Amino acid sequence: MRTLAETRRINVGLACPDRDEMVYLESIRYNRRIVLRHVVSGQRVPMELTSLGRAYLAAAPAARRKALLDSFRLKRGAQWPALEQQIQAAIKSVKSQGFCAASWQPEVVALATPLVTPDAIYVLNCSVSTTEPLPAIVQELHPALLQLGRQIESLLEKL
Repeated sequence: MRTLAETRRINVGLACPDRDEMVYLESIRYNRRIVLRHVVSGQRVPMELTSLGRAYLAAAPAARRKALLDSFRLKRGAQWPALEQQIQAAIKSVKSQGFCAASWQPEVVALATPLVTPDAIYVLNCSVSTTEPLPAIVQELHPALLQLGRQIESLLEKL
């Protein structure tokens, strides 16, 4: 994770779900631009808005995913129809391409991929602070994110 962050000058993180949020277990920050955004281990982010959460939802067991989506529908009210479309598109992206992307904060683009183990589902992400359009960042970063995910899964299989 550190090598990817330093060589690409990006932020790389690892998170796990806790109720309806994602919690960073590790976060290596290497911003291309100076911004007032600090993510630290233990920090929580909303599952339904972030690439981390959406990648988790894609990999979560169907019953768990349904319960979470029902809870988001109640919590988000009038925002839910548009948000549900974004979540469903992210789930489809994870299933077809292995990752999803989101930009839930201004000038921040994040990509995420689930890491499914026999005991838990973790999510690996990378993000940048940028004014570049989301598709350009996705094209640039998704190969490195997926490669890191495969490397981590390979190492975990050897344990």
